[in-house]
Amino acid sequence: MMRMALILSIAVAVGSVAVMAVAVMGLEASFYDLKTQTLLGTPANLGDYRGKVTLVVNVASYCGYTPQYKGLEALHRELKDKGFAVLGFPSNDFGEQEPGTGEEIATFCKLTYDVSFPMFAKVVTIPGRDQSPVYKYLGATGHLPAWNFSKYVVGKDGRVRAFFPSDVTPESPELRRAIANALKAN
Repeated sequence: MMRMALILSIAVAVGSVAVMAVAVMGLEASFYDLKTQTLLGTPANLGDYRGKVTLVVNVASYCGYTPQYKGLEALHRELKDKGFAVLGFPSNDFGEQEPGTGEEIATFCKLTYDVSFPMFAKVVTIPGRDQSPVYKYLGATGHLPAWNFSKYVVGKDGRVRAFFPSDVTPESPELRRAIANALKAN
């Protein structure tokens, strides 16, 4: 019994050190620990999605992949009542294909694709001084977008479960399978 208590104490101490190391490094323990802003500039807490599976996408209005908005919206509407949400993060990093203001992006998305999924303030996805904390966290997986419409499946616990490049569409079986598996996981 004494030995079990010692092992448990060591495990708790190691876990505490790991959490402290994450905090010191400036990384969040979970995607859902991050705060950001909505597309229109009001504060947004990604903790509102804790316990859900999310698909995080860097979006752009003037990209060859922009028609994926249609599939992303369909996916969001299909699965939103099952604990799932698409989260859009506009970025102007690739080909300057998202030059608009928050209002312009919101208007384009609503009028062109009837987007109802949450959209957040424009971010920088590429590494450097201006990189968004959202993409700093996501990039810790070893994957960062190489172009617009890259996708991350984030589990209910806030950990990245899968990454898909731009050419993987919202309808693709491998993306759908990753989302289904994340929804089944505890």
